[in-house]
Formats: sequence, structure tokens, C-alpha cells
Amino acid sequence: MEIRPLREDADYKAALKEVAAFFDNEPDLESAEGDRFEVLVTLIEAYEAKHHPIGPPDPIEAIKFRMEQGGLSVQDLVPMMGRPNRVYEVLNRTRPLTLAMIRSLHAGLGIPAEILIQPTKAADSMTR
Repeated sequence: MEIRPLREDADYKAALKEVAAFFDNEPDLESAEGDRFEVLVTLIEAYEAKHHPIGPPDPIEAIKFRMEQGGLSVQDLVPMMGRPNRVYEVLNRTRPLTLAMIRSLHAGLGIPAEILIQPTKAADSMTR
């Protein structure tokens, strides 16, 4: 079993192509093919983490996602953020989250506080 480090994009693409065949017909984990599959997936994950890292989500997008996920409305956020107009202002990025809102959203929606305390993207950059 000759496996080399993934040093460049061509190596990465070749490894992806090789493991793609295994997804339709996953090998037995106790076989040589299973070992190869597991090692290649580990190498791919390491390459992606180094070359294509995924940063944490924008705080407002995280709130909107949680609202969609839970079927929540603006009215459901009122106890955590204040009057409906304040909720709309935050969701439209015209008002920043306060520390009290961050604490309430963390407790009420389970969104990690480290996501909520990040700076939000400006409203005008979201439309470009």
C-alpha cells in the first residue's frame, strides 16, 4: 500500500477521485482496501483543514439558521432580544448584538457564545 502525503492540489484531487469509488461500495474495514480508504480519508481531511479551512459562521447567519431550523419567528426571539423592532434591526444588521442578547441567545437557542461575540459582516457587504 503506497500512500504519499498530499502536498499539492493535484495530489488532493487524485485522492478524492480514489476515495469517491469507495463511497458507492464501501470496503470492509478489516481489509487492505478498508485500511487504504481510512488512511486516504484522514489525509484528505488534514489537507482540507490546512488548505481550505472553514471559519465559524457569521453571528447573524447563525441566528437565522437556528430560527429556520427550529421554525422560529421574530416573535420567538423577543424574550431574548427585546421588542420586535429591535430583533429586526439586529437581523438586518443595523443594530449590534449586546452582551445581554448574546447571553440570552446562547442560553435560549444554544448558539455557542464564541460565535455570537464575533464581529458581524456589514449589511452592505452582504448584498455584493
